Amino acid sequence: MTTLSDVKVVLKRHWGYDDFLPLQERAIESVLSGRDSIVILPTGGGKSICFQAPAVALPGMAIVVSPLISLMKDQIDSLIECGIPAARIDSSQSTRERDAIVERIIKRELKLLYISPERFASDGFIRFLQGVDISLIAIDEAHCVSMWGHDFRPEYRRLGRLKESFPGVSVHAYTATATEHVRRDIALQLHLKDPEMLIGSFDRPNLIYRVQRRSNTLRQVRGVLDRHRDESVIIYCIRRADVDELCASLIQKGYRAAPYHAGMSAEERKNSQDAFIEEQVDIIVATVAFGMGIDKSNVRAVIHTGMPKSLEHYQQESGRAGRDGLEAECLLFWSGGDYGIWKSIMSNTESDQARDIALTKLNAMYDYCTGLTCRHHSLVNYFGQDLEGTNCGACDVCLGEIGSMDGSLEIAQKILSCVVRLHERFDADYTAAVLSGSRDHRILERKHDHLSTYGLLSDLPKSTTRDWIEQLVGQGYLEKAGDFNVLHVTERGWRVLHGEEVPNLLKPAEQHIRTSKVAADSWEGVDHGLFEALRGLRRKLALKKSVPSYIVFSDAALRDMARRRPSTVDGFLQVSGVGRAKAEQYGDIFVDAILRYCHDYSLSMDVVVPQRGASAHKEKRSTLNLARLTAYGLFAQGISVEEVARKVERAPSTVVEYLISYISKEGLTEASPWVDERSFDRIVKVAAARDANLIGPIYRALGGEVSYDQIKISIAVLQNRER
Repeated sequence: MTTLSDVKVVLKRHWGYDDFLPLQERAIESVLSGRDSIVILPTGGGKSICFQAPAVALPGMAIVVSPLISLMKDQIDSLIECGIPAARIDSSQSTRERDAIVERIIKRELKLLYISPERFASDGFIRFLQGVDISLIAIDEAHCVSMWGHDFRPEYRRLGRLKESFPGVSVHAYTATATEHVRRDIALQLHLKDPEMLIGSFDRPNLIYRVQRRSNTLRQVRGVLDRHRDESVIIYCIRRADVDELCASLIQKGYRAAPYHAGMSAEERKNSQDAFIEEQVDIIVATVAFGMGIDKSNVRAVIHTGMPKSLEHYQQESGRAGRDGLEAECLLFWSGGDYGIWKSIMSNTESDQARDIALTKLNAMYDYCTGLTCRHHSLVNYFGQDLEGTNCGACDVCLGEIGSMDGSLEIAQKILSCVVRLHERFDADYTAAVLSGSRDHRILERKHDHLSTYGLLSDLPKSTTRDWIEQLVGQGYLEKAGDFNVLHVTERGWRVLHGEEVPNLLKPAEQHIRTSKVAADSWEGVDHGLFEALRGLRRKLALKKSVPSYIVFSDAALRDMARRRPSTVDGFLQVSGVGRAKAEQYGDIFVDAILRYCHDYSLSMDVVVPQRGASAHKEKRSTLNLARLTAYGLFAQGISVEEVARKVERAPSTVVEYLISYISKEGLTEASPWVDERSFDRIVKVAAARDANLIGPIYRALGGEVSYDQIKISIAVLQNRER
């Protein structure tokens, strides 16, 4: 009888993790007990482990149904790297390749077999599997079963015959996004017997959400890309033409980018996707046709250059960032025109019911864009859940990047009065033009330049007034009507005009991007230079093996290496995400690289890191938060790094990271008292002639006479000066 303890041994041996993530344990217990289940876990929440780990521990072979060949290939490559025998059968393989896999199945050499749903159309294939000892059946991307899901696939309906064809085998459905209606439909269509319904939190605390009105797409996108140089980024556009135009512009500016949309040939799409996965390019610019088959864990940013048509789509698309659990940015640039585009597309929907559902979802998406509440709270509330606390510390609202405008009532009254004086017959763009004092011929011909509200906001850019109008719509003070989105003052709007209610309008100032708490915590104790060196080593090894870099090791594993800095292979096994198979393959190579780096920069090794289990992690976060806050207070007094390290009981290298965070947070433009004036001047001169983000070259150019920490502190100050 296989127990949970047996699965934990497997988890440590093959994946290098000490414990399960939230809900994984209950999902695995369902598998071990033979009870059907439906498991809803967010992207990056560890769905695959729920069926892969018990499949290794149980006798027999698990069947995994997956919708895309690329998704199967990624997961199988990862399993093989972890020392687990796995294979797939799909249409891209030759007869010889499929025969070889069938032979391995007969010899009972495989623990997991990935197949597409179309395979179950063949009675012969089902009869073959009926002669195999099957441990469990897992259905990945299970929302495809339901017509109510956002990615329905008719071939998934055939999976309803699984319970009849394999009566003694439990079936487990996994997906990241499914409303209650979809969950019920999954159970019904798959004929699951009293399935255990396990629903994790829809929140992705490692994602930093930001929403901005679209003004200059290229400039705004480049601002994000420049924060993620040499990192993987996905950019979504609504239309194919936008993909081609933006991708061409980025390439012209020197970015490594590739396009992806349905207008390209299958070979062209495959080449772009492979280039992105293999890190030949950093950026993929795509329509929503891209992404479902991507298991890439180290995407550090997802950018939407237009408003998605639903929060379900946004949750899944933005969820492709930070699958490794590390911090990642999700930027949404939108305009009111996006709403009109989607509404027009939806008008061609076949049934009235489908159109009404789509429009309801579009309105919820619009409310999210115009809202001023915590982004994390807004998303989980949409899916019927709540979050504890009021400040997530990981979105533009909670980070204080969005500030309320002083005099919001007076500004709103001017805008609403203008709508009234225009007899509620014009759209937002025209209204903004009147308020801005435009000399547009339409305004002059209609004599709207004689209105008392004409030019009331002429001291501000028209785009700012336009933004405020959208905010008033989003907060329910104005509404749009008809095909031309004519503005009307609502009942709440009239209360504003009478001074009985005050709306919340945003400051038009340029946003200042702040470091989130989740990002600061994830870099806790990590040596940035060592992390970059290990990234380079990983890239070389992945290229040599013709696999994606993240399959060799995730970014999370590399950061833990750069945090622990092990000097032996035994110590290397303590790194989160390093199992025995990977330690045998890569241990000597990575430990040697860590030894050389630590010797060059006089760094301590074999750093003891607190246990990272669930309870330990919670305790660690609270302790770290206290240590960090205490350190901030001491930095404000000008106390040295060494003294702060002693007072907060942290390593000096950790305190330097606190200091860099403090410098960024406070916007300090002087390195004193932590770096003396002479050393700072030398660093500034060398940094001006080199890439200021590469610490190693600066250190070597100064002949090792200035410490590595002094360089990092100085660079943080220089970055503030450039803002």
